[in-house]
Amino acid sequence: MQENGIKLEVLGSGGEVGRAALLLRYRGRGLLLDYGVNFDEEDKPQFPLHVRPTDLEGIVLSHAHLDHTAAAPFLYTTYKVPAVMTRVTRDLIRVMLKDFLHISGYYAPYEQSDVRSMIENTIAVDYGKDVKLGDFKVKLLNAGHIPGSAMTLVDVGGTRILYTGDVNTIDTRLVTAPDLADIEADYLITEGTYGASTHPDRKEIEEEFVKAVEEVIEEGGNVLIPAFSLGRSQEILALLYERLDWAHVWFDGMTRVINGIILSYPEYLNRYDLLANAVQQFRMVRSSSDRRRISKGSENVVVATAGMLKGGPAQYYLKRWMDDPTNAVFLVSYQAETSPGRELIETGRFLDLGLVKARVQWFDFSSHAGADGLLEIVKSVKGLKRVVVVHSDVGVREVLAQKINEEAGIEAITPNNGDVIELA
Repeated sequence: MQENGIKLEVLGSGGEVGRAALLLRYRGRGLLLDYGVNFDEEDKPQFPLHVRPTDLEGIVLSHAHLDHTAAAPFLYTTYKVPAVMTRVTRDLIRVMLKDFLHISGYYAPYEQSDVRSMIENTIAVDYGKDVKLGDFKVKLLNAGHIPGSAMTLVDVGGTRILYTGDVNTIDTRLVTAPDLADIEADYLITEGTYGASTHPDRKEIEEEFVKAVEEVIEEGGNVLIPAFSLGRSQEILALLYERLDWAHVWFDGMTRVINGIILSYPEYLNRYDLLANAVQQFRMVRSSSDRRRISKGSENVVVATAGMLKGGPAQYYLKRWMDDPTNAVFLVSYQAETSPGRELIETGRFLDLGLVKARVQWFDFSSHAGADGLLEIVKSVKGLKRVVVVHSDVGVREVLAQKINEEAGIEAITPNNGDVIELA
């Protein structure tokens, strides 16, 4: 290997969804692309492989979800590393990491002061603007995942590397799809969360969802919609306002804070008007007395965290509505294998409380590209020599890699955590 060659070290997300952490090295210096966590079956955070912050020219955070950011403040306990991200990501991270420390702080190797240090060392940039970090030139491009999410285009040593982060290739009410025209790169590092499947048509899912909500309300029941606080809740609120603005819709949990941050950056939103009107017209749950009153009522629609039913106000409503078959639980977020939400879908049971008599249904509102979208990205990027598939379960990533090899004619590899790949 050449002394001045470019290497990719997989510190996380190799053969797993989440815990994104990828290190580019050139001439002894590094650029870190994301540094997130995963959670084990007991909800303990699992951190990526270590990197010395003194070896880094900087870190780029693609978006504010914890599986891409929650390990990053650890780099700031002893050192100050420039952190590149969009402005809305910077503001969202403050809230997300505060909540992470509140819930998982016992296991975290850093404190709130380290989060503040990271924010103080942030270089907040708009899409399309170049940032120089030592020998690395970085440009952020819209990734279409959540507001502020970015693909990262790195130019170093005469080689261009595109890292997708989490990416989606369709317009939603919340964000627009990325512009894939005129992107040139030698290497693509792509997520492959849904690399073995294709999502159903979004319009069909929306129609099915809206019809289901209407059916429950017309029968006098309540609808609980557990949703991720960042991204999914806002997408659902915008849809409900557009199609069911007459309904009694409430939003509860950390969504309340996230809404305000996202609405302060209209330039990152596709349909700002829908979300702004939804937040203004629908009602925010402000207290435990509000929750009690809602839970005793009828014909209410509640969008509440947590999206996988691991905790939060969503559990409160479900415990009170689960025994009434006129009520419904409509899951709209990804459900991890060991989550209470996955168990509910597969067995009809919730924790140790027994069988849920309320209607249970899952709707595919994914904000990740499916196999077709990921292939679209591969085929759109000009000059590609090789594709690296990360952020994908073992088995799924092999399916995607084979599709890339066969349909795009480009070599695709599937590294594990700890692997080092020579790029140039």
